[in-house]
Amino acid sequence: VQLVESGGGLVQSGGSLRLSCAASGFTFSSAFLRWYRQAPGKRRELVVGIRSSGGSTHYADSVKGRFTISGDDAKNTVYLQMDSLEPEYTAVYSCNVMVRGRDYWGQGTQVTVSS
Repeated sequence: VQLVESGGGLVQSGGSLRLSCAASGFTFSSAFLRWYRQAPGKRRELVVGIRSSGGSTHYADSVKGRFTISGDDAKNTVYLQMDSLEPEYTAVYSCNVMVRGRDYWGQGTQVTVSS
């Protein structure tokens, strides 16, 4: 199982970014993938999860209306569109999946929002 995130970077307050999580090594269409974030000095928190392309989603209250998750079964990739970003969203964003009872994580991608 491998998860590779990309798309992070530096953006000004109010800006947008789209993160990608390219997955391999498991049946993508039936898996439930999650995005987490961890800000400096804070605990890691769940941002959003999705069960395959067009499947059920669950958003943390803090990102509802700003973030949109989507999946592409053909590319085995999950996307996280982040709009109206604020400095408090600065964090390392990581992709996660549980396969056969084991948690797998990507390396994470840094998102920095400047004021």
